[in-house]
Amino acid sequence: MPNFEGQTVVVTGGTRGIGRAIAEAFLADGAQVAVTYASNDATAEAFKAEMQEQYEGKLHIRKFDVSDHDACEQFFKFIDDELGGCQVVVNNSGIRKDNVLAALDPNDWQRVIEVNLTGTFNMSKFAVRSMMRKRYGRIINITTPSGKHGIKGQSSYSASKAGQVGLTRSLSKEVASRKITVNCVSPGFIETELIADLPEEMVKAYKAQVPLGRFGTAQEVAHSVLFLASKEASYITGATLECTGGL
Repeated sequence: MPNFEGQTVVVTGGTRGIGRAIAEAFLADGAQVAVTYASNDATAEAFKAEMQEQYEGKLHIRKFDVSDHDACEQFFKFIDDELGGCQVVVNNSGIRKDNVLAALDPNDWQRVIEVNLTGTFNMSKFAVRSMMRKRYGRIINITTPSGKHGIKGQSSYSASKAGQVGLTRSLSKEVASRKITVNCVSPGFIETELIADLPEEMVKAYKAQVPLGRFGTAQEVAHSVLFLASKEASYITGATLECTGGL
């Protein structure tokens, strides 16, 4: 089993849903974890309160928008100066603003691209600068099958996630000589608040498409992330690990 004692892990969007499950899994395996969030203070405070007793001093929470280049730079200054750098970065922050393309508000399109794709660029840029000094690192980008297959009404979301895969493949080649790997985990339908607003009929239709006959759990996604973040996954880079139940 992977062990992350002595490592510092960054998880964006790490106070709820899949991000929280990933952060908890790294904490349980001994890592020091810094999570980010953009707006939900109540959720962040609740997460901190729940984790404080068991992981006192090992969980750090910072509020900022990953689409803000300067904010990301300041965050990594904290990571480098206060925590001694990081070994793992998980780009999990993501939003959806669904609509058919002909009716899609250009501001909604722009916002989805900014958070999902530009946010991945910003965080990866400063992560690489931090990791190169120690010639080691793991970057894992949380993408989605909609970036590969497309989903009706999700042109902005699908485009941003397909962009993450392209970014991953290019960056993996740029940093391979520094022993930094860059991969994606692609969760399918996972029981989180991100899909809680889907109509019941759509949920039934999506479940019918999954060969395993159910939606996945956030913990199952976390296990996939921990594998790619481990030292044992040193020969895997530029890849996308699908956690989809067979989609």
